Amino acid sequence: MAAQKFVVRIYWPSRWVTPTAPGLLRCNCEGPERRLSDTRRDLPLNTITIELDSGRVTGRIASGFEPVARAFADNFINHQEVGAACSIYHRGQPVVDIWGGCADARTGRPWQEDTITLVFSAAKGPTATCINQLAEAGRLDVDLPIAHYWPEFGCNGKELITTRMVLSHQAGLAAVDGALSLDEVLDWDPVVNAIAIQAPNWEPGSKHGYHARSFGWILGELIRRISAESPGQYLQKHICKPLGLRYWVGLPTEQLAACATLVPPAGGSDAIAELLGADSLTARVMSGPNGLFGYNQMWNRAEVLQAEMPSSNGVGDARSLARFYAALVGAVDGVRLLGQEQLDRACEVQVRGPDAVIFRETCFGLGYSLQPALAPAAGPRSFGHPGAGGALAFADPDADMGFAYVMNAMQFNPEGDQRSMTLVKAAYECLAAA
Repeated sequence: MAAQKFVVRIYWPSRWVTPTAPGLLRCNCEGPERRLSDTRRDLPLNTITIELDSGRVTGRIASGFEPVARAFADNFINHQEVGAACSIYHRGQPVVDIWGGCADARTGRPWQEDTITLVFSAAKGPTATCINQLAEAGRLDVDLPIAHYWPEFGCNGKELITTRMVLSHQAGLAAVDGALSLDEVLDWDPVVNAIAIQAPNWEPGSKHGYHARSFGWILGELIRRISAESPGQYLQKHICKPLGLRYWVGLPTEQLAACATLVPPAGGSDAIAELLGADSLTARVMSGPNGLFGYNQMWNRAEVLQAEMPSSNGVGDARSLARFYAALVGAVDGVRLLGQEQLDRACEVQVRGPDAVIFRETCFGLGYSLQPALAPAAGPRSFGHPGAGGALAFADPDADMGFAYVMNAMQFNPEGDQRSMTLVKAAYECLAAA
Protein backbone atom coordinates (compact mmCIF):
# COMPACT_ATOMS: atom_id res chain seq x y z
CA MET A 1 0.00 0.00 0.00
CA ALA A 2 1.42 3.37 -1.02
CA ALA A 3 2.33 5.84 1.72
CA GLN A 4 -0.19 8.58 2.23
CA LYS A 5 1.03 12.15 2.09
CA PHE A 6 -0.50 14.88 4.13
CA VAL A 7 0.32 18.31 5.56
CA VAL A 8 -0.35 19.21 9.15
CA ARG A 9 -0.26 22.87 10.19
CA ILE A 10 0.79 23.23 13.81
CA TYR A 11 -0.11 26.46 15.55
CA TRP A 12 2.22 26.85 18.48
CA PRO A 13 0.88 28.37 21.73
CA SER A 14 2.07 31.92 22.23
CA ARG A 15 4.15 30.96 25.27
CA TRP A 16 6.33 28.83 22.98
CA VAL A 17 6.97 31.53 20.43
CA THR A 18 9.39 34.43 20.62
CA PRO A 19 8.41 37.73 18.91
CA THR A 20 10.78 36.96 16.03
CA ALA A 21 9.77 33.33 15.67
CA PRO A 22 7.21 32.11 13.16
CA GLY A 23 3.78 31.59 14.62
CA LEU A 24 3.15 28.78 12.17
CA LEU A 25 5.26 25.74 11.62
CA ARG A 26 4.50 23.56 8.63
CA CYS A 27 4.80 19.86 9.41
CA ASN A 28 4.89 17.49 6.46
CA CYS A 29 4.40 13.87 7.46
CA GLU A 30 4.88 10.98 5.07
CA GLY A 31 4.79 7.36 6.08
CA PRO A 32 5.32 4.58 6.51
CA GLU A 33 8.94 4.45 5.33
CA ARG A 34 11.56 1.73 5.18
CA ARG A 35 14.82 2.22 7.02
CA LEU A 36 17.63 4.31 5.51
CA SER A 37 20.30 3.70 8.14
CA ASP A 38 22.22 0.65 9.29
CA THR A 39 21.28 1.44 12.90
CA ARG A 40 17.51 1.25 12.40
CA ARG A 41 15.29 -1.79 12.10
CA ASP A 42 12.68 -2.23 9.41
CA LEU A 43 9.85 -0.46 11.18
CA PRO A 44 7.04 1.71 9.80
CA LEU A 45 7.80 5.29 10.80
CA ASN A 46 6.42 8.57 9.57
CA THR A 47 8.70 11.05 7.87
CA ILE A 48 8.36 14.49 9.44
CA THR A 49 9.58 17.87 8.27
CA ILE A 50 9.09 21.05 10.28
CA GLU A 51 10.01 24.23 8.48
CA LEU A 52 11.65 26.97 10.54
CA ASP A 53 12.84 30.44 9.66
CA SER A 54 16.41 29.26 10.28
CA GLY A 55 16.13 25.93 8.46
CA ARG A 56 14.24 22.73 9.02
CA VAL A 57 13.82 19.77 11.30
CA THR A 58 13.42 16.45 9.58
CA GLY A 59 13.54 12.74 10.34
CA ARG A 60 11.29 9.84 11.22
CA ILE A 61 8.95 9.27 14.14
CA ALA A 62 6.47 6.64 15.24
CA SER A 63 2.87 7.69 15.64
CA GLY A 64 2.31 9.22 19.04
CA PHE A 65 5.81 10.69 19.33
CA GLU A 66 5.10 13.89 17.38
CA PRO A 67 5.43 16.00 20.59
CA VAL A 68 9.13 15.12 20.73
CA ALA A 69 9.61 16.60 17.26
CA ARG A 70 7.75 19.73 18.32
CA ALA A 71 9.90 20.10 21.43
CA PHE A 72 12.99 19.59 19.29
CA ALA A 73 11.87 22.33 16.87
CA ASP A 74 11.11 24.61 19.82
CA ASN A 75 14.76 24.42 20.85
CA PHE A 76 15.66 26.26 17.63
CA ILE A 77 13.03 28.91 18.29
CA ASN A 78 13.50 29.56 21.98
CA HIS A 79 16.75 27.95 23.16
CA GLN A 80 19.37 29.14 20.65
CA GLU A 81 19.89 25.72 19.10
CA VAL A 82 22.26 25.69 16.11
CA GLY A 83 22.38 22.06 15.00
CA ALA A 84 21.25 18.92 16.78
CA ALA A 85 19.78 15.44 16.63
CA CYS A 86 17.58 13.37 18.93
CA SER A 87 16.83 9.67 18.88
CA ILE A 88 14.73 7.37 21.06
CA TYR A 89 14.50 3.60 21.14
CA HIS A 90 11.56 1.95 22.89
CA ARG A 91 11.39 -1.80 23.48
CA GLY A 92 14.39 -2.30 21.24
CA GLN A 93 13.02 -0.38 18.26
CA PRO A 94 13.48 3.22 17.06
CA VAL A 95 10.52 5.53 17.62
CA VAL A 96 12.22 8.93 17.15
CA ASP A 97 15.08 9.79 14.78
CA ILE A 98 15.20 13.51 14.02
CA TRP A 99 17.81 16.10 13.17
CA GLY A 100 17.99 19.71 12.06
CA GLY A 101 19.76 23.04 11.89
CA CYS A 102 23.35 23.70 10.85
CA ALA A 103 26.28 21.36 11.25
CA ASP A 104 28.56 24.35 10.63
CA ALA A 105 27.20 27.76 11.58
CA ARG A 106 29.96 29.55 9.70
CA THR A 107 29.28 27.97 6.31
CA GLY A 108 25.60 27.10 6.71
CA ARG A 109 26.29 23.39 6.08
CA PRO A 110 23.07 21.67 7.11
CA TRP A 111 22.84 18.97 9.74
CA GLN A 112 22.06 15.82 7.78
CA GLU A 113 21.11 12.25 8.58
CA ASP A 114 24.76 11.14 8.60
CA THR A 115 26.11 14.10 10.61
CA ILE A 116 28.12 13.11 13.66
CA THR A 117 29.31 15.33 16.49
CA LEU A 118 31.56 15.47 19.52
CA VAL A 119 29.66 14.42 22.66
CA PHE A 120 32.33 15.10 25.31
CA SER A 121 31.62 13.17 28.54
CA ALA A 122 28.67 11.28 27.09
CA ALA A 123 31.62 9.10 26.02
CA LYS A 124 31.93 7.89 29.62
CA GLY A 125 28.89 5.63 29.24
CA PRO A 126 30.33 3.50 26.41
CA THR A 127 33.75 3.48 28.11
CA ALA A 128 32.20 2.28 31.37
CA THR A 129 30.42 -0.44 29.42
CA CYS A 130 33.73 -1.71 28.04
CA ILE A 131 35.00 -2.06 31.61
CA ASN A 132 31.79 -3.74 32.77
CA GLN A 133 32.06 -6.22 29.89
CA LEU A 134 35.57 -7.15 31.01
CA ALA A 135 34.32 -7.54 34.58
CA GLU A 136 31.39 -9.70 33.44
CA ALA A 137 33.77 -11.92 31.47
CA GLY A 138 35.97 -12.42 34.54
CA ARG A 139 38.91 -10.64 32.95
CA LEU A 140 38.83 -7.71 35.40
CA ASP A 141 38.07 -7.61 39.12
CA VAL A 142 36.92 -4.10 39.98
CA ASP A 143 37.98 -4.59 43.62
CA LEU A 144 41.57 -5.62 42.95
CA PRO A 145 44.16 -2.82 43.05
CA ILE A 146 44.75 -1.36 39.61
CA ALA A 147 48.43 -2.15 40.15
CA HIS A 148 47.55 -5.83 39.73
CA TYR A 149 46.99 -5.10 36.02
CA TRP A 150 49.23 -2.03 35.70
CA PRO A 151 52.22 -2.43 38.07
CA GLU A 152 53.70 1.01 37.38
CA PHE A 153 50.52 2.57 38.76
CA GLY A 154 51.09 1.20 42.27
CA CYS A 155 53.21 3.97 43.79
CA ASN A 156 53.00 7.33 45.56
CA GLY A 157 49.86 6.53 47.55
CA LYS A 158 48.01 4.77 44.71
CA GLU A 159 48.86 1.22 45.73
CA LEU A 160 45.34 0.38 46.92
CA ILE A 161 43.28 2.31 44.35
CA THR A 162 40.80 -0.02 42.66
CA THR A 163 38.90 0.12 39.40
CA ARG A 164 35.71 0.58 41.43
CA MET A 165 37.18 3.79 42.86
CA VAL A 166 37.93 5.14 39.39
CA LEU A 167 34.50 4.20 38.03
CA SER A 168 32.86 6.03 40.95
CA HIS A 169 35.22 9.03 40.90
CA GLN A 170 36.73 8.25 44.32
CA ALA A 171 40.31 7.56 43.21
CA GLY A 172 41.61 11.06 43.98
CA LEU A 173 43.13 11.41 40.51
CA ALA A 174 40.76 14.00 39.11
CA ALA A 175 43.57 16.40 38.13
CA VAL A 176 46.50 15.07 36.12
CA ASP A 177 49.89 16.41 37.16
CA GLY A 178 52.76 16.97 34.80
CA ALA A 179 53.84 19.63 32.31
CA LEU A 180 52.51 17.80 29.30
CA SER A 181 52.19 19.22 25.80
CA LEU A 182 49.08 18.67 23.70
CA ASP A 183 51.01 16.31 21.42
CA GLU A 184 52.01 14.24 24.44
CA VAL A 185 48.46 14.07 25.74
CA LEU A 186 47.12 12.99 22.35
CA ASP A 187 49.88 10.38 22.03
CA TRP A 188 48.45 8.33 24.96
CA ASP A 189 51.60 6.87 26.58
CA PRO A 190 52.97 10.14 28.01
CA VAL A 191 49.71 11.03 29.78
CA VAL A 192 49.07 7.56 31.22
CA ASN A 193 52.70 7.42 32.36
CA ALA A 194 52.23 10.77 34.10
CA ILE A 195 49.16 9.43 35.89
CA ALA A 196 51.06 6.29 36.90
CA ILE A 197 53.76 8.22 38.77
CA GLN A 198 51.73 11.03 40.35
CA ALA A 199 50.30 11.18 43.85
CA PRO A 200 46.54 11.43 44.42
CA ASN A 201 44.80 14.79 44.76
CA TRP A 202 43.11 13.50 47.94
CA GLU A 203 43.14 10.31 49.99
CA PRO A 204 41.61 7.67 47.71
CA GLY A 205 38.18 6.55 48.84
CA SER A 206 37.70 9.44 51.28
CA LYS A 207 35.40 11.44 48.98
CA HIS A 208 34.33 11.65 45.36
CA GLY A 209 35.04 14.30 42.76
CA TYR A 210 34.48 14.31 39.03
CA HIS A 211 37.40 12.78 37.10
CA ALA A 212 36.57 14.67 33.90
CA ARG A 213 39.40 13.34 31.71
CA SER A 214 41.56 11.05 33.85
CA PHE A 215 38.57 8.65 34.05
CA GLY A 216 39.10 7.73 30.42
CA TRP A 217 42.88 7.44 30.48
CA ILE A 218 42.98 5.21 33.57
CA LEU A 219 40.16 2.95 32.40
CA GLY A 220 41.46 3.01 28.84
CA GLU A 221 44.88 1.83 29.98
CA LEU A 222 43.23 -1.01 31.89
CA ILE A 223 41.36 -1.99 28.72
CA ARG A 224 44.62 -1.91 26.77
CA ARG A 225 46.56 -4.00 29.27
CA ILE A 226 43.83 -6.62 29.70
CA SER A 227 42.59 -6.95 26.11
CA ALA A 228 45.73 -5.95 24.16
CA GLU A 229 43.48 -3.52 22.25
CA SER A 230 43.36 0.24 22.52
CA PRO A 231 40.12 1.48 24.10
CA GLY A 232 38.91 2.71 20.72
CA GLN A 233 39.66 -0.64 19.13
CA TYR A 234 37.95 -2.58 21.90
CA LEU A 235 34.90 -0.31 21.64
CA GLN A 236 34.59 -0.89 17.91
CA LYS A 237 35.03 -4.66 18.12
CA HIS A 238 32.79 -5.43 21.09
CA ILE A 239 30.14 -2.69 21.01
CA CYS A 240 29.94 -0.61 17.85
CA LYS A 241 30.32 -3.22 15.12
CA PRO A 242 27.90 -5.77 16.66
CA LEU A 243 25.25 -3.03 16.81
CA GLY A 244 26.18 -1.17 13.62
CA LEU A 245 26.89 2.08 15.48
CA ARG A 246 28.39 5.22 13.99
CA TYR A 247 30.32 6.13 17.13
CA TRP A 248 34.07 6.33 17.70
CA VAL A 249 36.72 7.14 20.25
CA GLY A 250 39.46 8.06 17.82
CA LEU A 251 37.63 9.37 14.75
CA PRO A 252 38.72 7.82 11.43
CA THR A 253 40.04 10.25 8.84
CA GLU A 254 37.26 9.37 6.41
CA GLN A 255 34.62 10.50 8.95
CA LEU A 256 36.01 13.99 9.57
CA ALA A 257 33.90 15.55 6.81
CA ALA A 258 30.70 14.29 8.44
CA CYS A 259 31.53 15.85 11.81
CA ALA A 260 29.64 18.93 12.95
CA THR A 261 31.63 22.00 13.94
CA LEU A 262 31.49 22.79 17.65
CA VAL A 263 30.17 26.21 18.71
CA PRO A 264 31.96 26.90 22.03
CA PRO A 265 30.25 28.72 24.88
CA ALA A 266 31.24 32.20 25.97
CA GLY A 267 34.04 31.94 28.53
CA GLY A 268 34.19 28.15 28.73
CA SER A 269 36.77 26.76 31.14
CA ASP A 270 38.46 30.16 31.32
CA ALA A 271 35.49 31.41 33.35
CA ILE A 272 36.20 28.74 35.99
CA ALA A 273 39.83 29.78 36.25
CA GLU A 274 38.86 33.44 36.56
CA LEU A 275 36.36 32.66 39.31
CA LEU A 276 38.29 30.08 41.36
CA GLY A 277 41.88 30.62 40.25
CA ALA A 278 43.90 28.69 37.71
CA ASP A 279 45.49 26.59 40.47
CA SER A 280 42.17 25.50 41.99
CA LEU A 281 41.36 21.81 41.80
CA THR A 282 38.25 22.51 39.72
CA ALA A 283 40.15 24.58 37.14
CA ARG A 284 42.95 22.00 36.97
CA VAL A 285 40.45 19.20 36.39
CA MET A 286 38.27 20.94 33.83
CA SER A 287 41.10 22.46 31.78
CA GLY A 288 43.84 19.92 32.42
CA PRO A 289 46.27 18.50 31.97
CA ASN A 290 48.44 21.60 32.07
CA GLY A 291 45.61 23.97 31.11
CA LEU A 292 45.39 22.50 27.61
CA PHE A 293 41.66 21.81 27.39
CA GLY A 294 39.46 24.88 27.50
CA TYR A 295 36.03 24.58 25.86
CA ASN A 296 37.08 26.39 22.72
CA GLN A 297 37.84 25.85 19.05
CA MET A 298 40.61 23.36 19.82
CA TRP A 299 37.94 20.63 19.94
CA ASN A 300 37.35 21.15 16.20
CA ARG A 301 40.94 20.21 15.38
CA ALA A 302 41.35 16.97 13.47
CA GLU A 303 44.16 15.69 15.70
CA VAL A 304 42.01 16.15 18.81
CA LEU A 305 39.06 14.31 17.28
CA GLN A 306 41.29 11.50 16.00
CA ALA A 307 43.07 10.87 19.30
CA GLU A 308 41.67 8.41 21.85
CA MET A 309 40.34 10.17 24.94
CA PRO A 310 37.72 7.71 26.21
CA SER A 311 36.22 10.13 28.72
CA SER A 312 36.03 13.19 26.53
CA ASN A 313 36.11 12.86 22.76
CA GLY A 314 33.56 10.32 21.68
CA VAL A 315 32.10 11.27 18.29
CA GLY A 316 28.86 9.87 16.90
CA ASP A 317 25.21 10.43 16.16
CA ALA A 318 22.14 10.37 18.38
CA ARG A 319 20.64 7.21 16.87
CA SER A 320 23.81 5.25 17.68
CA LEU A 321 23.86 6.37 21.31
CA ALA A 322 20.15 5.67 21.74
CA ARG A 323 20.62 2.24 20.18
CA PHE A 324 23.62 1.61 22.43
CA TYR A 325 21.61 2.32 25.58
CA ALA A 326 18.66 0.30 24.32
CA ALA A 327 21.04 -2.66 23.98
CA LEU A 328 22.03 -2.30 27.63
CA VAL A 329 18.48 -2.78 28.95
CA GLY A 330 17.33 -5.33 26.38
CA ALA A 331 18.25 -7.08 23.17
CA VAL A 332 18.44 -4.97 19.99
CA ASP A 333 18.45 -7.11 16.87
CA GLY A 334 19.68 -10.00 19.02
CA VAL A 335 22.50 -8.04 20.66
CA ARG A 336 22.63 -7.25 24.38
CA LEU A 337 25.77 -5.60 25.72
CA LEU A 338 25.60 -6.69 29.37
CA GLY A 339 23.78 -9.43 31.19
CA GLN A 340 21.20 -8.39 33.75
CA GLU A 341 23.33 -9.30 36.78
CA GLN A 342 26.27 -7.20 35.63
CA LEU A 343 23.99 -4.33 34.67
CA ASP A 344 22.41 -4.41 38.13
CA ARG A 345 25.85 -4.28 39.72
CA ALA A 346 26.87 -1.41 37.43
CA CYS A 347 23.79 0.60 38.42
CA GLU A 348 24.17 0.19 42.19
CA VAL A 349 24.86 3.55 43.83
CA GLN A 350 28.54 3.78 44.78
CA VAL A 351 28.61 7.43 45.81
CA ARG A 352 26.08 10.20 46.18
CA GLY A 353 26.50 13.68 47.56
CA PRO A 354 28.42 16.94 47.09
CA ASP A 355 31.11 16.56 44.46
CA ALA A 356 34.58 17.77 45.47
CA VAL A 357 35.31 19.04 41.96
CA ILE A 358 32.10 20.48 40.52
CA PHE A 359 30.39 21.54 43.79
CA ARG A 360 26.99 20.01 43.19
CA GLU A 361 25.41 16.70 43.99
CA THR A 362 26.55 13.83 41.82
CA CYS A 363 25.63 10.16 41.98
CA PHE A 364 27.61 7.38 40.32
CA GLY A 365 27.43 3.63 39.82
CA LEU A 366 30.21 1.68 38.14
CA GLY A 367 30.93 4.40 35.59
CA TYR A 368 27.37 5.52 34.90
CA SER A 369 25.80 8.71 36.19
CA LEU A 370 22.63 7.92 38.14
CA GLN A 371 19.57 9.74 39.32
CA PRO A 372 18.86 12.22 40.75
CA ALA A 373 21.94 13.77 39.16
CA LEU A 374 21.60 12.43 35.60
CA ALA A 375 18.52 14.10 34.09
CA PRO A 376 15.71 15.78 36.06
CA ALA A 377 12.83 14.45 33.96
CA ALA A 378 14.12 10.90 33.51
CA GLY A 379 12.88 7.85 35.40
CA PRO A 380 14.30 7.05 38.85
CA ARG A 381 16.39 4.06 37.70
CA SER A 382 17.81 5.74 34.61
CA PHE A 383 21.55 5.56 34.00
CA GLY A 384 23.84 7.09 31.41
CA HIS A 385 25.96 10.20 31.13
CA PRO A 386 25.66 13.83 30.02
CA GLY A 387 28.28 15.60 27.96
CA ALA A 388 29.66 19.10 28.42
CA GLY A 389 27.56 21.77 26.79
CA GLY A 390 24.30 19.83 26.59
CA ALA A 391 24.64 16.31 25.16
CA LEU A 392 22.72 13.60 27.03
CA ALA A 393 22.40 9.85 26.54
CA PHE A 394 20.82 7.35 28.91
CA ALA A 395 18.70 4.25 29.36
CA ASP A 396 15.61 3.79 31.48
CA PRO A 397 15.15 0.08 32.25
CA ASP A 398 11.64 0.61 33.61
CA ALA A 399 10.50 2.34 30.41
CA ASP A 400 12.66 0.05 28.24
CA MET A 401 13.98 3.18 26.55
CA GLY A 402 17.26 4.39 25.13
CA PHE A 403 17.48 8.17 24.68
CA ALA A 404 20.10 10.41 23.09
CA TYR A 405 20.36 14.10 22.30
CA VAL A 406 23.48 15.58 20.68
CA MET A 407 24.24 19.08 19.45
CA ASN A 408 27.05 21.41 18.39
CA ALA A 409 26.15 24.62 20.27
CA MET A 410 27.51 24.32 23.79
CA GLN A 411 25.50 25.90 26.59
CA PHE A 412 26.15 25.89 30.33
CA ASN A 413 23.11 26.51 32.50
CA PRO A 414 23.23 26.04 36.29
CA GLU A 415 19.54 25.11 36.17
CA GLY A 416 20.21 22.32 33.68
CA ASP A 417 20.17 22.28 29.89
CA GLN A 418 16.70 23.37 28.83
CA ARG A 419 17.00 21.71 25.43
CA SER A 420 17.52 18.18 26.70
CA MET A 421 15.10 18.70 29.58
CA THR A 422 12.21 19.53 27.27
CA LEU A 423 13.00 16.56 25.02
CA VAL A 424 13.15 14.11 27.92
CA LYS A 425 9.89 15.48 29.32
CA ALA A 426 8.19 15.12 25.94
CA ALA A 427 9.49 11.57 25.55
CA TYR A 428 8.01 10.46 28.85
CA GLU A 429 4.71 12.16 28.11
CA CYS A 430 4.53 10.24 24.83
CA LEU A 431 5.30 6.96 26.57
CA ALA A 432 2.65 7.64 29.20
CA ALA A 433 0.05 8.36 26.52
CA ALA A 434 0.87 5.26 24.47
